[in-house]
Amino acid sequence: MNRERVLRAGVLVWLTAVWILLWGNVSVANILGGLAVGALIMVLLPLPRVPVEGRIHLWSIVKLVGLCIVYAAQSSAQVAWLAVRPGPPPVTGVLRARLAIKSDLVLTLCIDVLNLIPGTMVLEVDQVKRMVYVHVLDVSTDRAVDQFYRTVRQLERLFIASFERDEEWKPSPWHVDNPVFDPSAPGPTDRQDLP
Repeated sequence: MNRERVLRAGVLVWLTAVWILLWGNVSVANILGGLAVGALIMVLLPLPRVPVEGRIHLWSIVKLVGLCIVYAAQSSAQVAWLAVRPGPPPVTGVLRARLAIKSDLVLTLCIDVLNLIPGTMVLEVDQVKRMVYVHVLDVSTDRAVDQFYRTVRQLERLFIASFERDEEWKPSPWHVDNPVFDPSAPGPTDRQDLP
């Protein structure tokens, strides 16, 4: 219960900060107004509970952020080269990958990171099968396709190491009542072409 109070206080502080930024100056009236509006929002428009089912591992998160920066830089250079190089435009395509991420929250974070990498955009997510369909800017060679799958696998491993290691995983009651992900269920391999 203590954790929930801390989270609610954090949300209230965040809403107050947004209110102050919208008004453009820090004053007692803006702080009190932000607290009032934030409390009103939290009471009248509560967000649904998001189950937190693992533990956070700071060193893995640092590695994940570093890897995201490296991938963003590499992809930006690739996109820039594809834009200015002579010749026909690159061959684009939709690739699918199955993720072994169990938590909906962590799956959403992983999809957000995939969308932030230039040249990729997640088009669809199959929540039950944990399958993502991603538009990739360059699928002209096997090497480019393999690089996409290596990127996805490395991100997946780091997200699991950062948030949902098997030894610390405790499914929320929501997952027990409504099983969404079964890691033992058969699924497509990495390199399967779409029908």
